[in-house]
Amino acid sequence: MIAYVTVGADDITLAQGFYSAFLPALGYGLDVGPEGLSYVLPVPEGQRPVYPDFYVKPTFNGQPASAGNGAMVAFEATSQAQVRALHAAAVAAGGTNEGLPGFRKDYGPHFYVSYLRDPQGNKIALFSSDPNEAGRDG
Repeated sequence: MIAYVTVGADDITLAQGFYSAFLPALGYGLDVGPEGLSYVLPVPEGQRPVYPDFYVKPTFNGQPASAGNGAMVAFEATSQAQVRALHAAAVAAGGTNEGLPGFRKDYGPHFYVSYLRDPQGNKIALFSSDPNEAGRDG
């Protein structure tokens, strides 16, 4: 099980605008501290944490942050409409479109996905794969 994912950012305020454009809609809460941004899912009293947490931090070595080549973090949305809305919100908040929301011929018939880059260049996917929604083939 993946417990958390961390991406580096040189401009935490810009990163906060980008990630706060869609992560709260997916249920993540935000804690802002001197070490950066911590997006976590709520934990009902007496329950274990729900993973993964998502952190946006300045680099630990003090060097400029850089995006991983081939690395991507994917967040599951509740519907195709939410993928479209969150993609638009993230682009409006400083992200870069890397693939408009839609079906991809190489993926399953219900895998509806969009791709973005955050302001630092990290690749992000937003997807829904609800079999109760219209699929690629009909």
